[in-house]
Amino acid sequence: MSLDKATVRRIATLARIEVPEAELEATAETLSGILKWIEQLAEVNTDAVAPMSGGTDLKLPWRSDKVTDGGQRDKVLANAPDPQDGFFGVPKVVE
Repeated sequence: MSLDKATVRRIATLARIEVPEAELEATAETLSGILKWIEQLAEVNTDAVAPMSGGTDLKLPWRSDKVTDGGQRDKVLANAPDPQDGFFGVPKVVE
């Protein structure tokens, strides 16, 4: 499929991008090349390929669904700039 300047101008308008008039021809050639590559992909026979959602059959382990406090308060507060009584100390922003 070959695109002309008018089509590229229309695509640029729909995509809300600015393509200068001097670059329309080069952009048309680039987009035409991309469309030709996509057409080549459509010719590949994929009948023997099973559909998949990922690259492997990896199963992730499930954890028990229970509410905890995390048990890492001291580790978390170790990075706090101003820990106060087991909480984050923050500067007052409202008088």
